[in-house]
Amino acid sequence: MTTIPVQELAVGKVGFIAEHGLFTDAMQEAAERAAAVVSEQDIRTVRIGVVDQHGAVRCKFVSAHDFLLSLHNGIDFSGAILSLDTGNKVFPPAFVEGGGFGIAELTGFPDLVLVPDPTTFRVLPWANKTAWVISDTYFSSGRPVALVTRQVMRRQLEAVKELGFEYVAGLEVELYIFHRERFRIATDQTGWPPPPPPVSVVAQGYQYLSENRLAEITDVLDPLRDHLEAVGLPLRTMEDEWGPGQTEITFDPLTGLGAADAMILFRTAVKQVCHQLGYHATFMARPLLPNVSSSGWHLHQSLQDRGGGGNAFASTDPEPLSLTGRQFAAGILTHAIPMTVFSTPTVNGYKRFKPYSFAPNRVNWAVENRGSMLRVQGQPGDQGSHLENRLGEPAANPYLFMAANIAAGLDGVRRRLIPPPMVKTDPYQEAAPALPANLGEAVDALDRDPFFRQALGPEIVDYLVMLKRFEYNRYQTEAGSAADPIEVTDWEQREYFDFF
Repeated sequence: MTTIPVQELAVGKVGFIAEHGLFTDAMQEAAERAAAVVSEQDIRTVRIGVVDQHGAVRCKFVSAHDFLLSLHNGIDFSGAILSLDTGNKVFPPAFVEGGGFGIAELTGFPDLVLVPDPTTFRVLPWANKTAWVISDTYFSSGRPVALVTRQVMRRQLEAVKELGFEYVAGLEVELYIFHRERFRIATDQTGWPPPPPPVSVVAQGYQYLSENRLAEITDVLDPLRDHLEAVGLPLRTMEDEWGPGQTEITFDPLTGLGAADAMILFRTAVKQVCHQLGYHATFMARPLLPNVSSSGWHLHQSLQDRGGGGNAFASTDPEPLSLTGRQFAAGILTHAIPMTVFSTPTVNGYKRFKPYSFAPNRVNWAVENRGSMLRVQGQPGDQGSHLENRLGEPAANPYLFMAANIAAGLDGVRRRLIPPPMVKTDPYQEAAPALPANLGEAVDALDRDPFFRQALGPEIVDYLVMLKRFEYNRYQTEAGSAADPIEVTDWEQREYFDFF
């Protein structure tokens, strides 16, 4: 009988990763590089995180020694995070058999096993001797946890490869940056929820794309620039948007899972760096503050031919997109209404969908029209031709948003769907199906929809329907007569302003 040194028993299950064959060759090589960096840079803490159902990172700060062990053993992590809504409230009947989800392994709030993905390992320049890594999540049997959203996107990427393509995405994300004031937390009698941090509006943003306005906040933009580039994010632009303190940041195209991982790292970096500088950054779509404009996340996407044929959306005929690109667009348009739960998962996000707001309110598409839901960017012969989905809110879980786009688009390609005619004039006036008016309508549409249950898996769709229906019902109950289908409420500000 082999005696295992007690130190090797500190985290996870000994040999878990090798036993279940969880590292590819590329991941094994990345693990060796990460171990070398830990030694060379005297890393003392590694933040081992998992992205939850909301797209937020849940995390343990782990010693360097135990991080190295986790590259062999994984590390235990509470499965209770799967049962939390955006207000940190438990939404399923968690202690029934199956944890309320009908999954036997989730009975009783068990521990799960996180397996760090060493390809995501980064040293954080804004934290002392600290690195960061995203994990995948498994049951102790080695079976992936179907409710963890990174796994949902990974399955869709396999479907992309089976059709001979690679998924390419570009991130265009709007957010708000405010001065943070010192304050004393004042809560209700229960002590929860805490109020959002009071802020003062940055004197920036009232002149769209103004150089002078951007120059006024270089004290925050310059450190953001440096830190984003230092962690390997392909920063492209920083721009001044419509609202006070509203900024847009864009990145060069990324492929596969790396595009969604980049969104997670980006939001993490922005919120933490801004906090250190005395600012509060929020990815809430529409904060309850004076003169704000809604923030969106515009997802730019195309398929690349894995056979070396370049951009599969580039057209060689008079159309602005290739046949493959048009079929992909048709799939997204066909499944757009139930897709909104993935693109716009908060009550607040639906307050964006107003006429003439530069956010869509109907299911339509057009060439270079910022009022349409799908915007085609490109022209015949343009190797950069792609689709821009304007549905998303900045708080969306990137794995779910991208997975839903991929699944819907591939359905269009497989079935050779033909999209409706493009909008030629006003996208807010032409006849087209209306987007859901609120999260409740969107959840009902997803619940009725057979496509996403089949494409993404019944477990994840049933889970999200349960979660989002709970959140929407809580909004209606807790906001009471103040609940408003159009205007932002105090409930939304408390729920989302700090969390996202």
